[in-house]
Amino acid sequence: MIRTLRGLAHKYFSDEEAVILFLILVTGTVFVIWFGAMLAPAIASLIIAFILQGLVTKLNRLGIPEMVSILGVFLVFLGVLVGFLFGLLPLIWVQLSALAGEAPRIIRELQSYLELLPEQYPHLISSDAVGAVYQQVSTEVGQFTQWLVSFSLSSIPDLVALLIYMVLVPILVFFFLKDREILLGSIARLLPPQRPMMLTIWHEVNLQCANYVRGKALEIVIVGGATYIAFKLLGMPYAALLSLLVGLSVVIPYIGAAVVTIPVAVIALFAFGWGSQFIWLMAVYGIIQALDGNVLVPVLFSEVNNLHPVAIIVAVLFFGGIWGLWGVFFAIPLATMLKAVFSAWPVKESVPSPDSEKV
Repeated sequence: MIRTLRGLAHKYFSDEEAVILFLILVTGTVFVIWFGAMLAPAIASLIIAFILQGLVTKLNRLGIPEMVSILGVFLVFLGVLVGFLFGLLPLIWVQLSALAGEAPRIIRELQSYLELLPEQYPHLISSDAVGAVYQQVSTEVGQFTQWLVSFSLSSIPDLVALLIYMVLVPILVFFFLKDREILLGSIARLLPPQRPMMLTIWHEVNLQCANYVRGKALEIVIVGGATYIAFKLLGMPYAALLSLLVGLSVVIPYIGAAVVTIPVAVIALFAFGWGSQFIWLMAVYGIIQALDGNVLVPVLFSEVNNLHPVAIIVAVLFFGGIWGLWGVFFAIPLATMLKAVFSAWPVKESVPSPDSEKV
């Protein structure tokens, strides 16, 4: 046992840089797990600055001074943030409240649909199964409605915290953009002077994760905006709320599109019934999903190394179990980072033991 552990240590941790990197990864993971909620504004600001840095770099390449580029990108970010807070967010909240008010009618119509299934398919669906499904749906909708009411009544402390975050995050984003080189230099002084492996991992992660995160942010805007326009033209109720869900669903490949299709189909069914308008809406929704997967994704992520679908699903389950919604959102960038670490990790050949040499 001791010989095996010694061999593993020699193979994977004989390099001083590998040991330091391993300690940094472990310490960072523990720090985020314990203090992630407390430092959520700083972490969110760091991620936003990481996304915006690509725009600053492109403007610098066009000959625009760095400070002017930073101010321009930061003002665009502020405009988008204000538009979301005072334009889109109130509309989504109104539609979410209206949907909660419509929940009893939707449940009654759902019950009428479910009661017809045992008569049409007696060999496949039983009345007991339909009753169980109806009971489960009623319970979930009731809990959601109760949460919505309780949230609206007891959300004053959360709103105060949200207002504080809305002030802190833009300030932190600005300083992360402005003092990027100073902050990176301060961190670099704590690392070994010779760190080829860390530089390789940094360049790989910076290339892959930056392209992925920026591309995914653009994909959310394009898919959500196209879905909103299509739903409004077709008269779909709760267009803003559903478009936001469809846009966010692209964050989780394979799983997100399948999950968000259910509320879209259910609300369209209750709004239009089994008719041509329902078919047209679902067809347009399917076209948007197809264009996203076959046209938009290859264009936006042509420089990103694709992960295997199994790796994506495992990453979503693992990081989602650790960090909840944030873990799901950043599962693929984290998996890409781990892939870069494993690819660049130094592995030394095992030294043959004296016993094997005698043999």
